[in-house]
Amino acid sequence: MSLAEAVTLRIQALMKEKNFSQYDFYTKGGIAKSTVSQVLNRTRENVAVKTVYEMVTTMGVSLSEFFNDPIFDEISD
Repeated sequence: MSLAEAVTLRIQALMKEKNFSQYDFYTKGGIAKSTVSQVLNRTRENVAVKTVYEMVTTMGVSLSEFFNDPIFDEISD
């Protein structure tokens, strides 16, 4: 699994867990719709750490909590 895929899957899991929508990223975090869409639809091959930070902190999650997940043990690229 690629790092970008793992990031997307982890964000999607957190969104489900926290009942968070794409719209919440725009309204609560001020993150551009295009950025959110590209990350969640995996059309962006490389996701900047700043983007991950903005998305996860908008959901109330720290970077250490975000990356402390077994999905990141499966990175192959």
